[in-house]
Amino acid sequence: MVSLADWQRLFPGDASIGADLIARWSEPHRRYHTLDHLGFMLQVIDDHGDAADDVDAVRMAAWFHDAVYEPFAADNEERSAALALDVLPGLGVPPDRVAEVARLVRLTAGHTVAGGDRNGALLADADLAILAAPPADYARYAASVRAEYAAVPEEAFRSGRAQILGSFLAEPSLFRAVPARAEWTARAHDNLRAEITTLLGAP
Repeated sequence: MVSLADWQRLFPGDASIGADLIARWSEPHRRYHTLDHLGFMLQVIDDHGDAADDVDAVRMAAWFHDAVYEPFAADNEERSAALALDVLPGLGVPPDRVAEVARLVRLTAGHTVAGGDRNGALLADADLAILAAPPADYARYAASVRAEYAAVPEEAFRSGRAQILGSFLAEPSLFRAVPARAEWTARAHDNLRAEITTLLGAP
């Protein structure tokens, strides 16, 4: 579980902003976009930090990327980027790094990564890493997503979710930074196909 100590690896002198972020990630309406998701991302970033040009900027972006989160909002990433732009200067982060963190946060809206964007590639890989998890972990993730969108009627959820997963499945290379990206993509495709089959085949 992510704690204030993890935030203080980046900002040893800060407690208030770190505590605020942890409170945001702990909001009761969250089921998947929780501290567990953040911790999973931070572990991927730590494990593959040499794939980034500025790994601390990637870590900061992970902390902020869903700091503002409402399941049906279209501007979560933009509002999360705005939060980063607001608070990071007060922690002494230089303007160019603040701008990079905000750019990375916005990138998670669609996970579109330009060639040569090593920071963006690592953040996107970390955010999507759950897709390549073992089947049991993936099943828990899928159930958490359904719980987060409990207000959506079953038929509409199945159709919409299958469409989203199909867009991921159409990507020949889901991952770009981790050394095992081909294996991760293959596992993710297996998980995606299995969930789509369940969604479309269920009565």
